[in-house]
Amino acid sequence: MFPYRDDNPTLSTPIVTIVLIAVTVGVWVLVQGMGAEPALSRSVCQLGLIPGELMSRIPPGTTLPLSPTSRCVLGTGGPTWYTPLTSMFLHGGWLHLLGNMWFLWLFGNNVEDSMGRARYAAFYLLCGLGAAMLQTVLQPASPYPMVGASGAISGVMGAYVILYPRVRIHTLIVLVVFFTRISLPAWVMLGYWFALQLLSGAMTYGMDRGGVAFWAHVGGFLTGAVLIGIFKRPALVAQHRALARTM
Repeated sequence: MFPYRDDNPTLSTPIVTIVLIAVTVGVWVLVQGMGAEPALSRSVCQLGLIPGELMSRIPPGTTLPLSPTSRCVLGTGGPTWYTPLTSMFLHGGWLHLLGNMWFLWLFGNNVEDSMGRARYAAFYLLCGLGAAMLQTVLQPASPYPMVGASGAISGVMGAYVILYPRVRIHTLIVLVVFFTRISLPAWVMLGYWFALQLLSGAMTYGMDRGGVAFWAHVGGFLTGAVLIGIFKRPALVAQHRALARTM
């Protein structure tokens, strides 16, 4: 399922969401070389979150191949405390970047509406850190770098389903050569997505290999669902819902 729009109006221009997208795309272009080597591997190695390195569970000098021409040397003893933050602005490829930025734009504008700009910026970063924390706790010795905004965006989605569970989300369904469009309540579409992440995480638990960081998605989603109760501004939520009823 791929959501392409929702029936949820916005109160104001989502400045922070736009800035987050611009910064993430800027990092992809200026730091990661738009996916070209050696910039991509160097950025992932130096700025990506490596749980085993963060938790000092990797022997010094351990090497991890990232591409046919690039290797990452782990456990060098350098500081890695900042990687849970920097990793959420990195990506592994064009599809990874574009998919994440689309989900951020689709769901972020309404969540930003619910709390205001400064709160939303803090909320987004905390969701990303919550995602990184769960992934690290469950795979503390993993040598594989974790990059991507999906943990933080999962938090935005968790907040969205709490705030607007009945809003219709228009979704494209693709099954091999068959595709169709349907409209689903947010709790159905996002609930299905969360259940899929939880199931995938459970099925791959204990497998020390790279791939999708499902537990980061789960951690981000739960963080957002919990924090929205603290960060939302009831007056803004009420104003937003009133606007939705008039449209």
